[in-house]
Amino acid sequence: MAQRLALRQLLSLTLRTLPLQGQRMLSGPLAPRAPLVPHGKAFGISASCRSTFNVQDGSDFQDRVVNNPKPVVVDFHAQWCGPCKILGPRLEKMVAKQEGKVLMAKVDIDDHTDLAIEYEVSAVPTVLAMKNGDVVDKFVGIKDEDQLEAFLKKLIGA
Repeated sequence: MAQRLALRQLLSLTLRTLPLQGQRMLSGPLAPRAPLVPHGKAFGISASCRSTFNVQDGSDFQDRVVNNPKPVVVDFHAQWCGPCKILGPRLEKMVAKQEGKVLMAKVDIDDHTDLAIEYEVSAVPTVLAMKNGDVVDKFVGIKDEDQLEAFLKKLIGA
């Protein structure tokens, strides 16, 4: 488990340090000699990647969550939160199983304090179920897979 977490952190750091198309890489003794990911599609996109996204800012939240015709599960989390690290992947897996009937937005409360305040998030993890821009259900803390499945089924009306 610790090795998997370390690998995820390494991959996220690696992907963040790669230049965007048209940008030059840093030079110097510590800079990588060649791009770490070849041009073109580097990784396949799984169902969980298509149904899960990170909120970039308030207008992104408005566009992709509030104005979305599909139901959206909003995961308010923090990098330093142990329970968030357990719930996040579990919730992503359950959302992916819904095959596009519901989407998942991830909101880091340290980056988006304004959204956390607006939606009255006082503890993490807090998960909101939103439909047509309205909060229709919510929970705080960790849930097991059966509870998450019931939460999602209630949201999508299955």
